This record gives sequence, C-alpha cells and structure tokens, in this order.
Amino acid sequence: ANARDRDVGSFVADVRRVLDDDIDLPDGYYTRIGGQFEHQERAQQRLMIVVPIAMALVLALLYLTYGRLADALRVFTGVPFAAAGGILALWLRDMPFSISAGVGFIALSGVAVLGDIVLVSHITRALADGMAPMEAIREAASSRLRPVLMTASVAALGFIPMALSTGVGAEVQRPLATVVVGGMLTATLATLVVLPVLYASMRRVEQAP
Repeated sequence: ANARDRDVGSFVADVRRVLDDDIDLPDGYYTRIGGQFEHQERAQQRLMIVVPIAMALVLALLYLTYGRLADALRVFTGVPFAAAGGILALWLRDMPFSISAGVGFIALSGVAVLGDIVLVSHITRALADGMAPMEAIREAASSRLRPVLMTASVAALGFIPMALSTGVGAEVQRPLATVVVGGMLTATLATLVVLPVLYASMRRVEQAP
C-alpha cells in the first residue's frame, strides 16, 4: 500500500481501526504493519534519545563558551523560539511531523543560537570594557544588526531550494528544510527583539540587592 496526500501515521491508524472492527482473524493469526511505518516507529524511538542529547550538547557548548550558566541560558532561549517557527512552518505548508522534520529540529537547535552568540558576545565585551549595561545592550543591538541578519540569511537561504523541491527525495528534503527556514525566521526575530529585553531583565535581577 502507498499512502498519498496524507501522513503515514494517520493512514496506519485508520487501517488498524478497520482491522480491529471489521476483520475477525482465526485463533493464532495476527496482523503486523511493516515497511515505512515500521522504520518510522524505530526512528521515533531513536529521536526520543537523540533530541535531548543534542539539546544538552548545545547547552554544554554554550556554557563552555561563556563560562556562566546565565549567559548560556540567555543564548539557549533562541532554541524554543526556533522550534516554534519550525512547527508553524510545517502547519502553514500542511506537512505532518516526520522523521526528516525531526532531524530538521535537531539541526535547527544548533543553527538557531548563532545570532544570539553574535549579540551576547558583543554585549559581554562591551560590559568588560566598562560600558553601562543598558548602553551595551543598545549598542550591540544596533551594531550587530547586519551580522545577525547575515548569519540567519546564510542558514535559511541555503535550505530554500530543498524546501521547494519536487523531484526525487523531496518527501525527505522538504520537511527538513521547511523546519530550518521557518525556525530561523522566528529565531532571528527573537534575537533582535526578545533577547535584548531578556538580557536587560536578567541583568537587573542579577544586580538587585
């Protein structure tokens, strides 16, 4: 059987419902659904392990970069915003979650923090030079605007041909690329708007008596 114009998971659910409700098998007989769905189930079990490990590695590398958990967490906030953009992009394109989309989220978790690293690193240097916190944040947000946009553009534009592909392998390429492109859009917005506000708020909390 070849499921078209729908995701494999819902198709298999309908097949199982028919098998359970309409077919009475003799004793000793049973049904098993294999093929692509069986591979998908195995891959989903692996993703349940790989995704948390990938998130932990990203956070660990950020901590090694800055040496402070607070700065690492500030930068890591770009990952949830990126994930929201990837989910929204899949919904807008009417694509189900698939294994390739899951791989896209893993790739996105590393790419999404690039803009945050550029911004936070500049703020950290400005503070080390004796600049006031709010002044450092404003200066970084204005002077790092083009580098942040260039970083996001390079990451997103490279995946657009894959997101629009219709040839052989498109069923694998399109969900992955769609997640990355959509995630980079919201991650960049978070870097330019949310991160400066979050940094200023956390800075006030840290300096509060």
